[in-house]
Amino acid sequence: MLKVSRDGGPHSGRGFFKKQLYFNKMTKRRMFQMKKNRILALTGAACLSVALLAGCGSNNNTDPSANSADNGDASALSGKVATGGSTSMQKLMSMLQEDFMAKNNGVTVSYDPTGSGAGITGASDGSLDIGLSSRVLHDDETDVEAITVCLDGIAVVVNNANGVEDLSLEQLAGIFSGEITNWSEVGGSDGEIVVIGREAGSGTRDGFEEIVGVKDNCKYAQELTATGAVTAAVAANENAIGYASLSAVNDSVKALTVEGVACTEETVKDGSYKVQRPFNFVVKKDAELSEAAQAFVEYVTSGDANQWILEAGCVPIV
Repeated sequence: MLKVSRDGGPHSGRGFFKKQLYFNKMTKRRMFQMKKNRILALTGAACLSVALLAGCGSNNNTDPSANSADNGDASALSGKVATGGSTSMQKLMSMLQEDFMAKNNGVTVSYDPTGSGAGITGASDGSLDIGLSSRVLHDDETDVEAITVCLDGIAVVVNNANGVEDLSLEQLAGIFSGEITNWSEVGGSDGEIVVIGREAGSGTRDGFEEIVGVKDNCKYAQELTATGAVTAAVAANENAIGYASLSAVNDSVKALTVEGVACTEETVKDGSYKVQRPFNFVVKKDAELSEAAQAFVEYVTSGDANQWILEAGCVPIV
């Protein structure tokens, strides 16, 4: 079974598992406190209503339907939840926002697609309630914690006219580090390879480089600021290669198999596809979330949002 670390990455190590267990306990504690507060609020409201009715005696001027509406408004969830970060999570977040706000019309969930690094920084400095990151936390990012909401495959994409169908991790490392420069070296037609990737700070870039073993050693012809820009650039250049979130891959490009394994929801979930990463919510460590923000986290991680996670092309973990 896949284990998820405190820093939000899939890992089978015992230390990572212990950290995730600790964080899960912290999350459950937050959820319990939120539910407790809701119960206390509802109980208080009920007691106040009884007292008011008793004080009014036989006064029949009160409209029962109005009271019901007022009580409903008083107990309804409300507020604003500011999120931002990973552009790879844009499709997923759009669906989660829409469904959650439809069920809680007093809440506004905003999302600013600024990249994983900016999402983590926003959670750290308090400008965001929830940061979004498509990579694990770095060792020096100690004031925040990651909640993994689902998994995502990083597809290796080439132009549809490219004859290459499969690459090994070793070949990928050679291509992205600049050691392999022509498609003929990996079984393709003669042509200089054009390497396209994401900008520094991108969670997709960080995850890909870490897994392939070319961290900070890639030779990019272009560094683009969004997942969609990468697929568009690859689609426009017959000799291009890039990487993109599985949820962002469409018919405009061809996804290669890696060591004979296709990038699919099934292969990401069972771990046979090696190039994968977590989609994380990032929150300030030891800070209490607002009731609305905590409710949004609970909604996404409880399994209630799995329909949208699957529809976005991601892999649920609950």
